[in-house]
Amino acid sequence: MLEGFEMGLMPSTHIVPNSNMGESFGLHSFGNDDELLALIYTANVACGFHAGDPSGMRTTLTKAAAGISVGAHPGLPDLVGFGRGEMRLTAVEVRDIVRYQVGALKGFLDAEGIPLDHIKPHGSLYGMFAREDALMDAVCDVALTYGVPLFGMADTAHERVAELRGIPFVAEFYVDLEYNALGGLISGRRAQPTSVERAVKRLPLAIEEGVAIADTGERFPMRFDSVCVHTDAPGQASVALAIREVLSVRSMSSRKEPVNV
Repeated sequence: MLEGFEMGLMPSTHIVPNSNMGESFGLHSFGNDDELLALIYTANVACGFHAGDPSGMRTTLTKAAAGISVGAHPGLPDLVGFGRGEMRLTAVEVRDIVRYQVGALKGFLDAEGIPLDHIKPHGSLYGMFAREDALMDAVCDVALTYGVPLFGMADTAHERVAELRGIPFVAEFYVDLEYNALGGLISGRRAQPTSVERAVKRLPLAIEEGVAIADTGERFPMRFDSVCVHTDAPGQASVALAIREVLSVRSMSSRKEPVNV
């Protein structure tokens, strides 16, 4: 999986950037997909419920085919609110809407000869799974069907339930979202521009000290395998490039110099 990047930049041995993509709909373009595809390692492709459509899925997969792994990014059935408003759903309903969306993307992946790499829930569905074991257990059923890992946040129901179900888990860190003092994500209805300087400061702290800083100043533990950079805010390509450079420097510094004898 970790095979490095083009453009001479290599990621850390364990930490790679990912991005949520394919969120345009019909005639309406959305996000900075084309710019970020050259800067990430793995793409989480929207499956039509919170955003995206069949043509968008196909187009995104075609563009990502050269060396970028592709995962499903299922969300709540909420095109108006972009999947960012919570819904009261049973575990069975959650399993059905996730299976439906992953199955749709898998059809396009099969047509292009691209394997499904993982499942990463979107927006409020992501937050619901982080808090509710029963809902997380439902998405684990789908991951087991396809034999793929799940992306989520460490030390939440994401990781706890995935481990109980024997599903490989990829923990994420968000450099372009705020966290509260308990380590929960703060996600507004609309994406806000991310300061490149702030993102670059956050990542080394999380890598080297294993901590992140809440919006109110508290430090809390942060453990992760992948860094997410969203596409829907202005200037995200600059953020992604800066993150790659941080990971490249860390990767280079971690290599042992040859010993002369």
